[in-house]
Amino acid sequence: MMDAPLVSIITVVFNGEKHLQQTIDSVHNQTYKNIEYIIIDGGSTDGTLPIIKKNSQKISRWISEPDKGLYDAMNKGIKLAKGELIGTINSDDWYEPNAVELSVKSYRDNPHVSIVHSNRYDVLPNGTKRIYKFNPSSFKFKYFSMTYAHPSMFITREEYSKHHYNTTLKSLSDYQFTLEAFLQNQNGFVHIAKPLVNFRLGGVSGQIGFYDELKEAYLARSFAGMNPLETIFALFLKIISKPLVWVKKMVS
Repeated sequence: MMDAPLVSIITVVFNGEKHLQQTIDSVHNQTYKNIEYIIIDGGSTDGTLPIIKKNSQKISRWISEPDKGLYDAMNKGIKLAKGELIGTINSDDWYEPNAVELSVKSYRDNPHVSIVHSNRYDVLPNGTKRIYKFNPSSFKFKYFSMTYAHPSMFITREEYSKHHYNTTLKSLSDYQFTLEAFLQNQNGFVHIAKPLVNFRLGGVSGQIGFYDELKEAYLARSFAGMNPLETIFALFLKIISKPLVWVKKMVS
């Protein structure tokens, strides 16, 4: 492994003119410099393409063409990536300036790992930021929900050679990917206890209905290789916990 391994960063965007410039600047302004930056545009019809072209000196490669959704676009970017580590940052989100530097350092210090991840800042619609801390409970991750901050992840190219994102899922393919990696090697993750990425709330996963969420979660666990009894147990837990979540929201 080189002292300064090449890091590929992929931004997936479709009609994302509102925040794309901030995302691009956050990549360009990283304290770590050995970065290739790839933008995968889904054929935007707003001002996205002019922004990409204006920033062409900051971008290693970009394509603009119709795709089959977020995860299809991510897979396209991964196929183009040449880095030893690959990060994905969507056009609504942005990195802290030292995100790549600290992630590479953690990767160097833990050569056995395939996924580096961190805490994140959740950004509310009014601009307020709050820290979302990683919950290390494997029980919660396996049976309730995604506890890892996917936008904070830097994943080895070797790991991506084993599996990509499932394009049949609309919102939980990142959960399937992470769970599959976890089930194969729980020691393949290393956590950085700092928020290194800013995540705007209200994306695709926040808009999915309860029934569709149940269906996607069941499929994601099944595709990831969780055994059928555990998958059904997770489904049961989600159903019985729904009223408790509703009550908590009402009283908070």
